Amino acid sequence: MLSALLIWTLFYSLIINRLPGKTILESIPGKTDQLFVTGVLLYPFFWVLLYYFWGFYRDIFRRSRLKELGASITVALAGTLIIFLFLISTDVIEGAPGVFFNCFMSLLYIHFPVSYIPRLTITSVTISDIRKGRIGFNTLIIGSDIKAVDLYKELKNQIRSTGNKFKGFININGNKNYPMSRFLPHLGGPDRLNEIISKYGIEEVILAIESTDHDKIEGIIGRLNHQRLIIRAIPGMHDILTGRLKIDTIIETPLIRISHRLMPVWQKNLKQVIDIIFSVVALLLLIPVSIFIMIWIKSTSKGPAIYSHERIGKNGKPFMIYKFRTMINNAEKNGPELSSGNDTRITGPGRFLRKSRLDEIPNFVNVLKGDMSIVGPRPERKYYIDQIVNKAPHYNHLLKIKPGITSWGQVKYGYAENVDQMIQRLRYDIIYLENMSVFVDFQILILTVLTIFKRKGI
Repeated sequence: MLSALLIWTLFYSLIINRLPGKTILESIPGKTDQLFVTGVLLYPFFWVLLYYFWGFYRDIFRRSRLKELGASITVALAGTLIIFLFLISTDVIEGAPGVFFNCFMSLLYIHFPVSYIPRLTITSVTISDIRKGRIGFNTLIIGSDIKAVDLYKELKNQIRSTGNKFKGFININGNKNYPMSRFLPHLGGPDRLNEIISKYGIEEVILAIESTDHDKIEGIIGRLNHQRLIIRAIPGMHDILTGRLKIDTIIETPLIRISHRLMPVWQKNLKQVIDIIFSVVALLLLIPVSIFIMIWIKSTSKGPAIYSHERIGKNGKPFMIYKFRTMINNAEKNGPELSSGNDTRITGPGRFLRKSRLDEIPNFVNVLKGDMSIVGPRPERKYYIDQIVNKAPHYNHLLKIKPGITSWGQVKYGYAENVDQMIQRLRYDIIYLENMSVFVDFQILILTVLTIFKRKGI
C-alpha cells in the first residue's frame, strides 16, 4: 500500500499534472485536487486486491524469485491497463494516440520498479533466513530403511538448506530394526500418522519409499489427504522417464512434489467469484420457479418442501446440504439407502424435479455459504464414503476441493444406485481433479445444461 501511494503520487505529479488543461496540484489547504485525493484513497486498495487475487499473499515462505518476477510483470501489465482504461473513460487522459501511449508506458515504468524492488527485497531476505536456519518447516520422513537414511544425509548435506527441520521418522514395514533411528527419533507407525502430524506441527512430509510400492504410497497419501501439508517423494527412474519429475532448481535434492496446487491461485479466486455471482443471479431469477415447486411439493405429499441432511465437504468437514424434497417424508427411517429408477419412495413431483435437476436449486445457498462450488464432485454421506474408501482409497483425493452442484462424473455417469457405481463414477471426478481449470468448469456447465434439456437425470 505504501508503494501504491508513492506510485500514484509520482504518476499524478509528473504525468497527469503536465497534461494540457489539467489543474496543477494545489498546496493550499482546502484546494487539493479531488482526483489526487480520490486516487490516494482507491489506488492502493485496487492494487492490494489485484495482488491478492493473483495469489501474492499465499505461501509467502516458499517463493521463487524468478517466478515472482514473471508474475509481477504480468500483474503490473494487467493492472496498469485497467487503471489506464479507467482514466481514459473518465476523461482524465485525453488527446492523440501518442499521448495515450506515453501515459500508459509512464505509469508502467513508475509502477514496476517501485512495487517490485520492495517485494524482491522481502523475498530475498526470507530466502536468506530459510537458508541460514532462522525460518524452517517441521518435517517428517516416512520410511526407515537405508533409502531413508541416504535421503536424510543428502538433504542435510546439500549446498543450500531448504529449511527442513526434521522431527523424526515413522516406519512402514513393521520390523524393529530401523537404520534411521541412528539419526532421527522413531515416532511410530502409519496408524499414528495424523496424531504425529498434529503433535509435532508437521508442515512437510517426505516419502522415502520405493516408488514401486504403490499400495503403501496410496494408503499413506490417503491418510494425509485431510492435512494441509507439502508432500514430497523420492523419484524412481519411471517417474523421471515419464516426465513426472519437474525441478525448480538444480541445487536442491530432486524430489517429486505430490501435493501440487490443483489450480493457479488467480483461477481459484476467479472460480470463487463466479460461484458467488452465478448463485446470486440464479437464486433471484428462480424465485418464481422455487415458489411454484414448494407449493407443488406441499400440495402432493406430507413433509417439508426443503429438506437437509449431512454431507462431507472439503477436508472432510461435514455440512448440511439443502434440496427440494423429492421423496416421501422419512424416506430413510430404516437407514441410508440410495435411490434407483424404480424407487417407490420418489414422489410424482420428485421424479420430474430429479430429471430436470430442479431439486438442486437450494444448493446455491450452500455455494453462498462456502460449503460447495458450482462445479465439483458431488458430496456424499459419510456412511457411503466409508464404504467407497474401503474399495477405492483414492476417493479421499476428492476431499481436497469443495464439492459441487454438478460434476463431470455426474454428467458422464449420472446418479449412482450403489457403491460400485459410485466407484465407477469416481474415475471421472479424479480426472477432473487433476485437470481443474475455469475453462473445464465452463465445459462441464455446458454439458450440464444439455443434460437438463435432455432430462437424463434419475
